[in-house]
Amino acid sequence: MDGKSDAELVEKSHENRTVRRLTSVSGRLIFEAIRREGNEELNRTLGALWWSGIAAGLLIAFSVWGEALLRSSLPDTEWRYILENFGYSLGFLLVILGRMQLFTENTITTVVPLVMRPAFSCLWKVARLWGVVLAANIVGAFAVASFMAFTPVLSDEVRLAVTELSHHATGMPAIEGMVRGIPAGVLIAALVWMMPAAGSSRLMLIIVFTWLIALGDFTHIIAGSVEMAFLLVQGELQAMRAIFGFFLPVLVGNIVGGTVVFTLLTSAQIKYDIEENGAKS
Repeated sequence: MDGKSDAELVEKSHENRTVRRLTSVSGRLIFEAIRREGNEELNRTLGALWWSGIAAGLLIAFSVWGEALLRSSLPDTEWRYILENFGYSLGFLLVILGRMQLFTENTITTVVPLVMRPAFSCLWKVARLWGVVLAANIVGAFAVASFMAFTPVLSDEVRLAVTELSHHATGMPAIEGMVRGIPAGVLIAALVWMMPAAGSSRLMLIIVFTWLIALGDFTHIIAGSVEMAFLLVQGELQAMRAIFGFFLPVLVGNIVGGTVVFTLLTSAQIKYDIEENGAKS
């Protein structure tokens, strides 16, 4: 009898472990993982943030580079646009898997601790981190854009493709650039939200979500800054047009999509669940 009970307990324990493994991670656990990551980022030193941000600005250029390489290599057909946009994922893979500071990710992870415990000290940390990381990303973007523009690293075909992509990205009307920045912010926020539970699927998740940003012709402030800088340093884009026609509108669109539309709404949902569970207990 005891032996049978022990066997049933072992079987039941095995079933419970299997269920836990197959059951999706709850929204509360994902939210807590992002909140802890946000707290860690907010407490990093300025030096660490700065150099990590510069590295991200440098490596995100491979999104532009990868797309240009595929565009210049594939035949000019109707389906080329679908395939060439997979190159856009390259820079994001390097930055995200390399755990570097990318501004559009920071607009999500670091705002979560502020939403949960609003305080001036936390607001100051968020503003400081946003400012440092954005500036560092832009410095990195200008450095790599100058390298691409003034060295023979690009073939004539790839240089032409980069120029075409850059003119397209920065040539939209300001309001269109801002509006197209909103879904890009939402997609990056969704990517950040799903990463803690993605496990071995993280690579595919990054590729699919960032490919969708390129396929939808949505605007991303850091990858787009590489294109903006590529034209600026060569005198093919005026500074006022770059700042007010591209940079600021896209920045606003990404922040609205990543922080206001996605993160705050998700935070409100999870915060309500936490408070409700706390009240029941």
